[in-house]
Amino acid sequence: MMEFIRGLGNIKSVDGAACAVTIGNFDGLHRGHQALIACTLDAASQFEAIPTAVIFEPHPREYFCPGDAPQRVFSLREKLDALATVGIQRVLCLRFDQRLAELTAAEFIRQILVDGLRARAVIVGEDFRFGADRAGDVKLLCELGGKHGFEVCGLTAVEVGAERASSTRLRAALAAPDLTAARALLGRRYAMHGRVRSGLRLGRELGMPTANILRHKPTALQHGVYAVRACWANRGPVAGVASLGVRPTLNLQTCLLETHLFEPPGDLYGQILEVEFVHFLRPQLRFDGLDALRRQMHKDAAQARALLGA
Repeated sequence: MMEFIRGLGNIKSVDGAACAVTIGNFDGLHRGHQALIACTLDAASQFEAIPTAVIFEPHPREYFCPGDAPQRVFSLREKLDALATVGIQRVLCLRFDQRLAELTAAEFIRQILVDGLRARAVIVGEDFRFGADRAGDVKLLCELGGKHGFEVCGLTAVEVGAERASSTRLRAALAAPDLTAARALLGRRYAMHGRVRSGLRLGRELGMPTANILRHKPTALQHGVYAVRACWANRGPVAGVASLGVRPTLNLQTCLLETHLFEPPGDLYGQILEVEFVHFLRPQLRFDGLDALRRQMHKDAAQARALLGA
């Protein structure tokens, strides 16, 4: 099981084992991130160290520019699950606040990498910057790594389709939405997962019951209706149709994913449902009444069935 450490204060509780450390936001865990993780796992094997990721919550841009923060590809839970799946065994989640923003690059190295994680290797992208005023870079890591006893690897960017793989590019693909481009950047289809919650039961009244998942941060994927496949527990994939959007009864930061499955799923309340987005059908629309909404929902379901062969 992956060890999760939240906050700079809790870093003192980390055992004395050495770590191979990669640092970043890892939003989406695209192919560039995957290259960093692969190098981290190799270094962990070489130095008999724990493969470790340092992440930040909230995203640094949410701290510095709250009105211009990037929309999320992953929820925090999705990010942790993805990191565990690819072999990361320890995650240090640092709260990005004034205290962290004011740490100098040298203090970041000493407090977090050396004293906290006992780093034997540090793996970052070649353009990685850190510390107050973004003064730290790979060159400084190498200089202080020699002093503190850790090696540094600054990876060159991974290209997909002759362009750099990045979370910015991935967010743009999801916003389009260009699911083919997103799949190329991820190496897999884009998916969301979360715990199924009780909703307003409007879908049930309209003859199309849905499993509802809340997203508490703005999501990068364009709101709309999608043909999907879903998995839960030991079952799946099951074809379906899903609507992603904001509901007036919810906080405007909160998105609601409503998924109707074409095979009776049984009781899903409380279970973790993963929804894979296969085809974009249409953007969200406004309807004059429930009859118009019902007709469109059944039209969407028929289109999704045809596209998915369900």
